[in-house]
Order: sequence, then C-alpha cells, then structure tokens
Amino acid sequence: MNFYALIIGTEILNRRRNDKHFEFLSRKLAKYGYALKGSLTIADEPDLIISALNWLNSISDSIVFSFGGIGSTPDDYTRQAVAMALSDGKLYQHKEAKIIIESALGNKAYPHAIKMADLPLEAHIIDNPFNKMPAFSMFDRFFFLPGFPEMSHPMIKDILGKLDITPRKIYRYTLTALCKESELIETMEALPKHIECSSLPKIYSDGPRVILSVASNNDTEAKNAFEMFIHMLDAKNISYALHDEDED
Repeated sequence: MNFYALIIGTEILNRRRNDKHFEFLSRKLAKYGYALKGSLTIADEPDLIISALNWLNSISDSIVFSFGGIGSTPDDYTRQAVAMALSDGKLYQHKEAKIIIESALGNKAYPHAIKMADLPLEAHIIDNPFNKMPAFSMFDRFFFLPGFPEMSHPMIKDILGKLDITPRKIYRYTLTALCKESELIETMEALPKHIECSSLPKIYSDGPRVILSVASNNDTEAKNAFEMFIHMLDAKNISYALHDEDED
C-alpha cells in the first residue's frame, strides 16, 4: 500500500487557514509503520481536482485520503470531480445519504444540504459522527472526507482500523557527523536500493554537520547499512555522535 493525501482548499494556499490534515494522517500511518508516499495541496478548481484524481488513480496500489470540497456550497467541486475522474461523469442521489441528511436536518435539508446526497454511482457512505453529514469512498481506495478536522480525523481512525493493513516495524538508526554531505555520497551509493537513507546537511558557525538516518523493516539490514557509515567515518577520522536507537 502507498498512501497519499489530497488536500483541497484555496483557503489553505492563500493562508487564510492552516492545514492540519498532513500531520494528523502522517502520525496515524506511522502507528502502522507507514509514511505518506505523497501529499498534494491544491486549489478548489474542478479541472485541477480531476487531474489530481486521474494521476492518483493511475497508481495501482494507491490509497488516497482526500479532504475538502464535498459540501453543498457552489465552490464544493469534489463530488462532481470524482464522478468525472473515477466514474461515468454523473451524480446520482444516493438513497442512504438522502435518508441520513433528512433524518439529521428535517426540513432544513432543503434546498441546499440535500445536494450532499448527490454522489458518483459507485460511492459508499462513510459515517460522520460529528454532524451526521455523510462522506463517501470509492473502490475502498479513495476516501473523500470533509475539510473540517473535527469531522474528518475521527473518520480516518475508523477507516484505518477497517483497512487490511499489516502493521510493520521500521527500524531506524541515526547519527550526526561533523562533515559535509558530499563525504557520505559514496557510501550512500553502495547501499542496497531498498534501504531508506536520508541526509540533512546543516551549516553552523563552527562548520558543517549532517544528520544521517538509515531505516528498514529488517533490523539486521538497517544495522548493517548503518555500520557501513560508521566504518567510513572512522576510516576518515570524522567525528560523529550517535542518536538514541529509534523504532518507528
């Protein structure tokens, strides 16, 4: 599984509102030993939403959490964009969604809120404990949630609990080396391709430093990769400090 976030909101891009979805989803995925493969923040523009969904759908193992644009106001384009990108281009009144909205709002469901029952043909309802207004999913891969964190975040916890996710441990080893990043490149290139490796260079008044991290779901492989850097640093007499052993 590769997890993606699609955050839809012009108000985030123009800084009228701060995004809270990326960090929340990242933290919840980390509990299963996963990280986001990508996160897109885009404006409320129909063509842009359709293009993003088409690209995400082209990734066969993608699981997408989309936030925003499923309400009943004129700038809520997500439902129609989903129909265009993932279905037959049309919206249909979903019987279950209609009943939920009418039960929650009574006569106030009309003329506007009831529009949230107009969904793509293959849509399945996602319960919204906060105010009962339903969200929806497509193919158990795309989950379209409200933009309000107080609504969508409890939904995420419920969805992740129901997905067939095999939890995995990621073993990570980290050090800070007193050198330039370029000193580490040859060892990086010698690592097995499936080993995660990241380096974060920094410049201080007393010289350069690099925070180096290697990780794998196999502890022995992670340790062996880390030892490659230890041996290289020792051979070059480069000072370094080990961080506490980390398990994601």
